[in-house]
Amino acid sequence: MLKALGYALKSRWRQAAGPLALALFALPAAAQSPVEIAASRVWPSNEYTRVTLESQAPLQYNLFSLSDPERVVLDLEGVELSPALSGLIDNVGTNDPHVQGVRIGRFKPGVVRLVFDLKVEVRPQAFRLVPIGNYGHRLVLDLYPAEAHDPLLAFLDKLDAERAAEAVAGAPAEPEAGASSARGPETGAAARSQGKKPPSPRFIIVAIDPGHGGEDPGALGRGGTYEKNVTLAIARKLKRRIDKEPNMRALLVRDGDYFLPLRARVEKARRVRADLFVSIHADAFIRPNARGSSVFALSERGATSEAARWLAKSENDADLIGGVNLDVADRYLKQTLLELSQTASINDSLKLGRAVLDELGTINTLHKPQVEQAGFAVLKAPDIPSILVETAFISNPEEERKLRNRAYQEKFAEAIFGGIKRYFAKNPPLARDRLVFNER
Repeated sequence: MLKALGYALKSRWRQAAGPLALALFALPAAAQSPVEIAASRVWPSNEYTRVTLESQAPLQYNLFSLSDPERVVLDLEGVELSPALSGLIDNVGTNDPHVQGVRIGRFKPGVVRLVFDLKVEVRPQAFRLVPIGNYGHRLVLDLYPAEAHDPLLAFLDKLDAERAAEAVAGAPAEPEAGASSARGPETGAAARSQGKKPPSPRFIIVAIDPGHGGEDPGALGRGGTYEKNVTLAIARKLKRRIDKEPNMRALLVRDGDYFLPLRARVEKARRVRADLFVSIHADAFIRPNARGSSVFALSERGATSEAARWLAKSENDADLIGGVNLDVADRYLKQTLLELSQTASINDSLKLGRAVLDELGTINTLHKPQVEQAGFAVLKAPDIPSILVETAFISNPEEERKLRNRAYQEKFAEAIFGGIKRYFAKNPPLARDRLVFNER
């Protein structure tokens, strides 16, 4: 009976909303006091824009799209207008790549309508999240551009252009007419080689992953420092340092304050065939006297310490905090990450971790003198040496001050870079025929 009623209501709504309506319908809430919107947030990025509405109870909603002009409409049932909800209007900035603005008003008794005026056509997705950590119930609206922005393709195109420029710069001058006939073939070959630059080695690609972002702030220091901001600042400095090297380039997996699922971070590195994956974090612990830098690699056999196991669980919970839509297939994974033996990759990860840990020891106390291991989801690329660097304890007031200091952020970036250089000095990268997989 209830199923039949739901089907009938859904059919009537589809007829009213038109062919562009999305099949994201929730039955009206029973008569009860209005649900209060406690907070509203917007996280814009080139990849997608996320809108989050937080409340003390689950929100009932209808979602559909309209065109000419492009709009997304979100109807909230059993909700009253409130300052927190109305504040969403001011939270949409002019720099948002997808949303022009938001209009909010009462559509009918018990229903508040949000109309998102768009700059481009989008593919909206809405889903609910249960309370976790400091968050209550959340309704998440993700607006993905219909024509997806592909920063990886732009990154690869830039590499191709740089290599082409190098090839032109290194090409030999054309010989004068008849000059080749005056010399034997061996002499001519020697002449052609004079002044020609030897072919430069292929670019070494380092994927840098600033931990957390967007709805997932990571750890919070006692002085109000967010881990997600520190990790991005250090990652950007590390990228600039790597990009100065003639045969190295860095890809920032996250280059803004937005959330990315852990598997999406791994897949981005794999799509550009990265030689290394370095995830940057700032540790936290219940005791404020915990201090020092740490480096972690993946483990197939359990964590090397209880602290490593606890940290891995904490980092792996990022998807629950940041908010992953479990009702749709992972849009980032075009290839299945095979559950194959990662012994060789883990061995290389341990070598890389050792080199980075030694460099970090020159600028900061080491929390542990060896590379630790645990089941970090973000380190599970089967074919890329991957490490997770805990630069310092953001929960330690002294180390929090270091993490906020730009000069010290630069020291952390230089130390990680120094470890990467030491690793490649002993472990040259293998030849690569192509930079990307067939799937783009």
